[in-house]
Amino acid sequence: MEQVEPRTSWTFVTHHARILAMILRDPEIRLRDLAAGCGLTERAAGAIVRDLESAGYLTRARRGRRNHYEVTPGTLFRHPAEGRHEVADLLHLLVDLGPRAGETGHPPGTGV
Repeated sequence: MEQVEPRTSWTFVTHHARILAMILRDPEIRLRDLAAGCGLTERAAGAIVRDLESAGYLTRARRGRRNHYEVTPGTLFRHPAEGRHEVADLLHLLVDLGPRAGETGHPPGTGV
């Protein structure tokens, strides 16, 4: 059987979900670290944080020179198909799947 290359390079987890999971893992994470962890620019990561904040999925407070983020408990998925489920269930799975010390978090062979 011939192996077929994928049509596009897509992933199951969006940048929004990835950033929210990273914030849950480290509530004082820097924007540059969010961007690096998702392969985005800081500007794009900042826009996602603002999206999540304005939609009520997280809050942000300034503590000294750093932002402190808090993921809002009890928030539900936005799409009606999953709308009765809490986002926290997915986030806890993603946090558990996070890279361990010394790992990059990228699949082998991706060059990223």
